[in-house]
Amino acid sequence: MFGYIIVNKGDMKFKEFDIYHSYYCGLCQTLRRQYGRAGQLSLTYDMTFLVMLLGSLYEPETKTGAVKCIAHPFEQHMIRTNVFSEYGADMNVLFAYYKCRDDWDDEKKITRLAHGKLLKRASRKICIKYGEKARKITGLMRELSIEEKKQNQDIDHMSGIFGDIMGEIMVVREDEWEENLRVMGNYLGKFIYLLDAYEDIEEDLKGKRYNLLLKRYNNPDFEEEVKTILTMMMAGCCKEFEKLPVIENVEILRNILYSGIWYRYEMVRHKREGNRAKKTAGNGE
Repeated sequence: MFGYIIVNKGDMKFKEFDIYHSYYCGLCQTLRRQYGRAGQLSLTYDMTFLVMLLGSLYEPETKTGAVKCIAHPFEQHMIRTNVFSEYGADMNVLFAYYKCRDDWDDEKKITRLAHGKLLKRASRKICIKYGEKARKITGLMRELSIEEKKQNQDIDHMSGIFGDIMGEIMVVREDEWEENLRVMGNYLGKFIYLLDAYEDIEEDLKGKRYNLLLKRYNNPDFEEEVKTILTMMMAGCCKEFEKLPVIENVEILRNILYSGIWYRYEMVRHKREGNRAKKTAGNGE
C-alpha cells in the first residue's frame, strides 16, 4: 500500500532531484543504523516525503554527509538527515511490519512472513517509544484488517480508516500546524488506499482477494468515478499543504503532490486502455 508518494523526475531540476535523493539515502542510512538490514529493506519513498515535509515545516538542524552503500558501491553520494529521519524510519518499520503480516495472511508469502519476523522486535520497541500514537495506529490497522475480511465496500469508511492512519503519522507535535497536517494526511491516506485498490483490482479479482472496488469494476463509468474521487482527495490534500509556511524544498514537495503522486495512476490507466484496445481489436470490433 506504499510506493505512491514519489517525484516526477522529468519535471525536476537536477539540483532538486539530488536534494530529494539525499533525503532518501539519509532515511536509508537511518534505517540501517537503527534497525539493521531488515529495516533497510523496508525503505519507501513515501516516508522520504514525510521527512522532507516535516523538515521543511519545522526547520530542524539538518546534517549532511557522504557515504557508499550497496546501491552505490563505487562512489560516495550525499545524504541529509535530521530528527525527522529517525521518526520516518520508525514509522517506516512499523508499517512494513503490518504490511508483512497482511501479505502473509492474504497470500501466504513466505518471504513476507520471514521479513515480518525480523521486524517484530523492532515494531514492539516502536510501539513502546510512541505510546498513544502507536496504539492509535495499531488499533486503526486492526480495524482496517477486520473490515477487509468482512468485504466492506464502503469507500468513505474504508479509505477513511487509512486516512486516519496517515493523519496520525503526519502529526508529530501538538501545535498550530497539527490540524493542517492531520487533515492533509487524511486526504493523502484516502488517496493512497483508493489508488492501491485501483491498481490491484484485476489481480485481486483473479486471486479472489478483497478489494474496495470489486462491485464497481464492471460499471461503465468506473474509470471516471475513480479519477473523480482521486482528484477530490488530492485537491483537499494540496489545499492543506498550501496553508503551511513551507519555503525550503517547497518546489520538490509540490512536484510530488501535484505531479509525482499521479504517476502510478497514469501508468495503470494507460496500460488498461491499451489492453482493452487490443482485446477489442482481437474480437474484430
